[in-house]
Amino acid sequence: MEAANDSDVSIDSSQRASDVSIDPKPQVIYRCKKCRRIVASEEQVVPHEPGEGQKCFKWKKRCGNPYNEPPQCTSIFVEPMKWMQVVEDGCVQDKLQCLGCKARLGYFNWAGMQCNCGAWINPAFQLHKSRLDECHL
Repeated sequence: MEAANDSDVSIDSSQRASDVSIDPKPQVIYRCKKCRRIVASEEQVVPHEPGEGQKCFKWKKRCGNPYNEPPQCTSIFVEPMKWMQVVEDGCVQDKLQCLGCKARLGYFNWAGMQCNCGAWINPAFQLHKSRLDECHL
């Protein structure tokens, strides 16, 4: 068996470890629009698949063009957090208020609620996007 020569091994200089950069995923922080207090981060957001939307309720509501895109979610759903005092008080459903300014940020319901996209989230801790500032770090 012959020993491998160092000259036989070639290293591509464009593939050095120091040249490879890993872009960390930008973090998103949600703040109260009124007082700018941090209320949630991207890690606490509960993802959901868009549901049928108004197609589920066709017998009740009028539908426009059935080929329209599904509605965009106007809320985010998060895990229960310590700042949600009414949750810790044992309420089944209530409004979620900012600790800083007492502005209404959304609602919660342990039995669940429906997103405007049609998806059912259970349990639901809903924060309205219109009441939040989305900050990318």
